[in-house]
Amino acid sequence: MIDNNALAELLQERKSLKNQVSEQEWKARVELAACYRLIAHFKMTDWIYNHISARAPDSHEHYLINPFGLLYEEISASNLVKVDVTGKLVEDVALDVNPAAFVIHGAIHNARPDVGCILHTHTAAGVGVAAQKHGLLPISQHAFKVYDRIAYHDFEGIALDLEEQQRLVADIGKKDVLILRNHGLLTMGKGVREAFELMFYLERACQIQLAALTGGSELIHPSAGVCERTCQQFAGDDSFVQGRDWQALLRLLDRIDPSYKD
Repeated sequence: MIDNNALAELLQERKSLKNQVSEQEWKARVELAACYRLIAHFKMTDWIYNHISARAPDSHEHYLINPFGLLYEEISASNLVKVDVTGKLVEDVALDVNPAAFVIHGAIHNARPDVGCILHTHTAAGVGVAAQKHGLLPISQHAFKVYDRIAYHDFEGIALDLEEQQRLVADIGKKDVLILRNHGLLTMGKGVREAFELMFYLERACQIQLAALTGGSELIHPSAGVCERTCQQFAGDDSFVQGRDWQALLRLLDRIDPSYKD
């Protein structure tokens, strides 16, 4: 195990990584680091646990992920590490990755070449809904965004068993949102922005559901047709959004702490 002083020295050595990787990889690193900081900002972290992985642009079989031991608020473009589909480091650095990371992430990346980013959380609201037999209810506009996009996977213990990978992938199928029963939430996107946006809406939908269920009155369930139509409206919203939401979030990070770009 690396002590704090050794970890600090290792991270300091990686400050100049911008000049050691391609322009495309550096851009991907900055975007992924921004996602980590945003998850921290919106209080969706679980100490040093959980992971956000992104496919490296220069190698389809390599992925960027957080080194084990750092808080999300400490992640920067330079201290992300590169691994293969098994979670093994493909660079010569004395850092490591949580082994649970690529039991889940590696299985999905390997089975779904269309997925460029995977985001996993253990929030109170997310686990709360994951523990409810009925799962996510279509009772809010936030929930409609992921309507018909959700898969479920039963809890099998801490994700360290490689045999679970096949069952996990089979449960996901072609969906891009996964509720891990009694465990947490997971979203997938072609890129970082898509995975983060899905997670933000999913997290809010879970918070709204838990709040609504404490009200004690009967819930309103819009018709399936309305839910489907709203989901389709969300699917086409980028025609007018054009990435403005993500750019606004990056400006927020720049005001708070731009060191994610280091």
